[in-house]
Amino acid sequence: MNRSPLALTALLIAALWAGGAAAQSTTVIQAENVRYEYAQVLRVTPVYQTLTATRVEQQCDQSPKPVKEDSRLSRMVGAVKDVLTRDRSERQRQTEAENCRSVPVEREFRRPIAYDVDYVYKGSKYRSRLPEDPGNRLRIRVAVTPVITPISAR
Repeated sequence: MNRSPLALTALLIAALWAGGAAAQSTTVIQAENVRYEYAQVLRVTPVYQTLTATRVEQQCDQSPKPVKEDSRLSRMVGAVKDVLTRDRSERQRQTEAENCRSVPVEREFRRPIAYDVDYVYKGSKYRSRLPEDPGNRLRIRVAVTPVITPISAR
């Protein structure tokens, strides 16, 4: 019996392929039996995230600095200087700015990020964290699947 090396190689590959297929498990998992029902909501508790923001604000004192009593001569010189330089409003702004300072102000913001929901379904109580408040009833997914024990565990 003279067999060609090509036929022998093909026979060997077919035997290996068939052996691997026979070693695989033949357990078939059935599709789930799924239905949707409603559960009664007992309590909804918001879960908050606290954010802290710091901002710099100008804080000015309301009481102006006491004005010095100037002599008549110095007041007249100041009036002439104001007329000639027209710098009076700028000096007022400078004195107001001297009464102000930058102050950091912290503010806290709380916002709900989720809701802890306690609910009851067929006499059993459950808790889930949900992204939104469900209201007084919650739609749930009920899936029933039999437990299949492996053949080797029997």
